[in-house]
Amino acid sequence: MDPLSVFLAFVVLIVFASIIASSIRIVPEYQRIVVLRLGRVVKVAGPGLVLLIPFIDRGIVVDLREQYIEVTKQTCITKDNAPVDIDFLIYFRVIDPTKSVVEVSDFRGAAIGIATTTLRAVVGDIDLDQVLAKREYINEVLREKLDEVTARWGVKVTAVEIREIIPPREVQEAMIKQMSAERNRRAMVTEAEGKREAAIRVAQGEKEALILKAEGEKQAAILKAEGQALALRYVDEEARKLDSKTVLLQYFGALEAIASSPSTKIVLPMELFKLLGPLQEYFAGKKEDK
Repeated sequence: MDPLSVFLAFVVLIVFASIIASSIRIVPEYQRIVVLRLGRVVKVAGPGLVLLIPFIDRGIVVDLREQYIEVTKQTCITKDNAPVDIDFLIYFRVIDPTKSVVEVSDFRGAAIGIATTTLRAVVGDIDLDQVLAKREYINEVLREKLDEVTARWGVKVTAVEIREIIPPREVQEAMIKQMSAERNRRAMVTEAEGKREAAIRVAQGEKEALILKAEGEKQAAILKAEGQALALRYVDEEARKLDSKTVLLQYFGALEAIASSPSTKIVLPMELFKLLGPLQEYFAGKKEDK
């Protein structure tokens, strides 16, 4: 066998192997192949092993996983004529591989164009303050508008997320001043609240101290009154035990103490001698006992 024949056989073998290799596709779970036979869509194949007819079938791979498109900063004019720069992300996934191939040639470019146009329309209808405050509203409006258009392309827009909104420089400076003033106001309010709380606690402490003092004085007065009453009761009980002789002896003892002074003169009433009768009987009885 001459070298030329060997070479030709080798070339034919390589070409045949290439044709066979291009006709066999291994499709993973997250992909599908749209098969076009002579330019017409015949089926969506996958996952797994897919066989294509050489030179007749052409397979276009479609990824079914969720993907995103990054839209760079877009300058938009608000309703009050303030320019703002906005950049955002578009999250989407293919739900109909056939439509995504047949209905649109460049989905990413078309989606970016619709998103930027819709963004300028939405921002142009609201003021700058609302643009800064209603980020979720803008996200939802963009998602709904994009989803309405991309539905006919077999694509579902799952979310739109604004990453950054950059207002004009003078607006940023005003916002910084406003934030500083708000922090100062909150600090003053917090300090005033602290002082008020401290004053309330001091007043409550003084009130409780006065109440405790009054309660103590009241209890002391009650105990003193009870002591005096008890003493009077005791004196009364002892006085009830005294007879006329004991009283007369105490009376003479008092007269003796009064008469101890040299300049003292004592005038005895006549009724006093009437009291001597019981005393005389008392001493007579003592003498008889002895």
